[in-house]
Amino acid sequence: MTMLETTGRKSGQPRRTAIGGRLIGNQFWLVSEHGEHSHYVLNIKANPAVRLRLHGQWRTGTAHLLPDDDVNERLKGLPGVNSALVRLMGSDLLTIRVDLD
Repeated sequence: MTMLETTGRKSGQPRRTAIGGRLIGNQFWLVSEHGEHSHYVLNIKANPAVRLRLHGQWRTGTAHLLPDDDVNERLKGLPGVNSALVRLMGSDLLTIRVDLD
C-alpha cells in the first residue's frame, strides 16, 4: 500500500491518504476517484509539495493535476484491482502525477 501525505489546506497539518498507483521511473501515477472533490486533491491544489511512502520509505515530490489526461487509458497501465475499483466507485476521475525528488 502506498501512502500519500499532503499538507492540510486549512490546518497546515500533515494529512495521509492510502492510494493506489504505479511508480514509473521517477514518477508516481495515480487516478483520484472523486477528482477535485477529494480532500487530498484540494490539498494538492493549495500546496503541491507531497510525500509518498513507497516500499517502506518516505520520498518527497511535487504533485501535478492532469485534467486533460485520458484517465481510462491511464488506468490500463495501473494496478488492475485498484483500477477496477476506481472505475467502479469513481464519480469524477482525475489523473495525478507525482514527480519525485
